[in-house]
Amino acid sequence: MRSIWKGEVSFGLVNVPVKVYSATEDHDLRARQVDKKDGVRIRYKKVRDDNGEEVEFSDIAKAYESEDGEMVILTKEDLASLPVEQSHEIEVTEFVPADQVDPVAFDNAYFLEPASRSNRAYVLMREALESTDRLAICTFTLRNRTRLCAMRVYKDILMLQTLLWPDEIRPAILEGLDKEAKVRPQEVKMAASLIETMAADFEPEKYEDDYQNQLKELIEAKAAGGEAFTVEEREEASDDDGDDEVADLLAALRASVKDRGGEADDKSEDDDEGSGSSKKPAKKSTAKKAPAKKEPAKKTAAKKAPAKKTATKKSTAKKSA
Repeated sequence: MRSIWKGEVSFGLVNVPVKVYSATEDHDLRARQVDKKDGVRIRYKKVRDDNGEEVEFSDIAKAYESEDGEMVILTKEDLASLPVEQSHEIEVTEFVPADQVDPVAFDNAYFLEPASRSNRAYVLMREALESTDRLAICTFTLRNRTRLCAMRVYKDILMLQTLLWPDEIRPAILEGLDKEAKVRPQEVKMAASLIETMAADFEPEKYEDDYQNQLKELIEAKAAGGEAFTVEEREEASDDDGDDEVADLLAALRASVKDRGGEADDKSEDDDEGSGSSKKPAKKSTAKKAPAKKEPAKKTAAKKAPAKKTATKKSTAKKSA
């Protein structure tokens, strides 16, 4: 790898000479613009606004607009003369708990390599960060920008991760959360059970970029004059009801837990549902008392039996008369 910056990490009176390397790279395939009639590549030209003449790259300079609206041309030498560009120092300003920096603020990552004959100070910084579980908040200037960054330990290497400035993170104003829906305790409990059935250690190696893999397959198939995917495969991929509203959220969660091989305790869920309402316990007590109601009915029938005998006696009396 080729280093992109060289300087020192300074905290207190300690300086750690380092080299900076880009820690990430893009694996996406790059598309080129071509004429769709014959595939001839289209190139962009730098031209003047006034007459349309092409300008060589070496003749192009950067210009910034002043407060008065005037365009001010700045050369590379002008930009390099800025005081911050003269400093080759990554200044540690404070050490903060690692959980206080939200991941949304993380931007680009860089490896730091010891740049001196002895890496003792480098190892000291690494061990100190690991033992305290803190991030070193730093500032330094790279590529015409002052960067706010966090230094942390990554696989026994000091890593510098640039942070977005607070005004670069948009406020979360989302209309869909203006009126928050209510969820039942048993739904939260079942969702937690589903999470437990899907719990695992993070292994990024087992994941793949499906889009890039299918794109490569499509390119090779088209180059060979064929089709990469059948109609059935495309229809199966497009058959997605993810936007449909779940009719019974609790039932869907319970089915998901069972599908993952977990145990959905239906009895405890029914008890949880009953805890919020007195209707279900009332039904259970009524079912137990049902046999007691039948007993008085039998006694009434027994009392009516002599009445039938009396009627028989009356009819006998009439016959004798």
